[in-house]
Amino acid sequence: MGTETGCTTSIFPSDEITRGFLKAQGREDEWMEIIPDEDAKYDEIIEINLNQVEPMVALPHSPGNVKKVSEIAGLKVDQVNIGSCTNSSLRDLTIVAKAIEGKTVSDNLHMTISAGSRQVVEHMIESGDMKHLVKAGARLLENACGPCIGMGLAPCSKGVSVRTFNRNFEGRSGTKDATAYLVSPETAVATAITGVLTDPRTLGKCPKLEMPEEFSINDNMIIKPLPIEKAKEVKVLFGPNIAPLPNFPALPDVLKGEALIKLENNITTDTIMPAGARILPLRSNVPEISKYVFEAINPNFYKKALEKQGGFIIAGDNYGQGSSREHAALAPKYLGIKAVIVKSFARIHLANLINFGIVPLTFKNPEDYDKINEGDELSVAIGDLKGEVTLTNVTKNINIPLIHTLSELDAEILKVGGKLPWIKTKIVY
Repeated sequence: MGTETGCTTSIFPSDEITRGFLKAQGREDEWMEIIPDEDAKYDEIIEINLNQVEPMVALPHSPGNVKKVSEIAGLKVDQVNIGSCTNSSLRDLTIVAKAIEGKTVSDNLHMTISAGSRQVVEHMIESGDMKHLVKAGARLLENACGPCIGMGLAPCSKGVSVRTFNRNFEGRSGTKDATAYLVSPETAVATAITGVLTDPRTLGKCPKLEMPEEFSINDNMIIKPLPIEKAKEVKVLFGPNIAPLPNFPALPDVLKGEALIKLENNITTDTIMPAGARILPLRSNVPEISKYVFEAINPNFYKKALEKQGGFIIAGDNYGQGSSREHAALAPKYLGIKAVIVKSFARIHLANLINFGIVPLTFKNPEDYDKINEGDELSVAIGDLKGEVTLTNVTKNINIPLIHTLSELDAEILKVGGKLPWIKTKIVY
């Protein structure tokens, strides 16, 4: 969740808790203690009294829009989704099963469970906890993104969905006017029982939970890599919905084009490339999926980009926050986007732009953002990308200094067109 709240990296010590988990997985020999140096210094220290922590809820449409559950308890809910990649461990789902044992999901909503792995499912079957979920009326889904990314289980129109997921951006659920609230498994199951957003502490004590000393290990579905000679014989079959990747040409020293779109702060990868059941089946067809770039802002953006033979994206702070969706870079690349010029980037999206040959540039002076309008003709002298870059707004006849955080390797990768063409230059046949 660190990424969702703007952190570049979240680091936790590898301590006895980590060791205990690896031991239960039969991998204790791989454990290594990783703790801070004794003389480590920190910019800021935040002390938290755990006795004062209350159940929290992230309101629509941002993981950072947080309040105490008690402040909005009683909100009528249409859907409760527990699991996916977040809050779907054995501990999380076992406590949900224990809390709902002998009860029934409220008749004014439906509840789904997406376990985090096959291992979790197997344990819950063996312990009998899965039975409690089934008897209570929960719908069991596959171990996948599912409702989180709008692939099924979209809420009703204007519906309220309470989720243990990590993102609640507008429209991500598959329903444009639905609202998604992010909570803990405890709050989610309490809500599923009562039918309204509920502080779990109001339902009594938390169920007691004992984790197994050893996890069930089942690797029968893991396919080992083939020897290279055998691998060469493998044929990849392409269906009619699969199209080859676009070309990634080397970048010239000067990029020219139009400012195709100007955006505000906190543009998410969901805004750049939407999720959902209409669009995700096109992931292997770049020309088709590219038609949905910035669909929520301008449904005809892709036509404009193709007609103009590409150009530039201008945006504010934290551009590309949220999901690490590579198509949010790949699809704009297909449309001819040459550079994205912003006040600041979300780190993972910046890396994806480099991989797909789109130059990520930042205003040296953030106020220069106001000196570019959509439709302006721009010329950006990138050179070898080893220093400051100059943008010329041809329409306004002004120069704007740009900076970047590219390493020498990043610059090399970009200049040849992206990560794939760069890898090809390193392969010896």
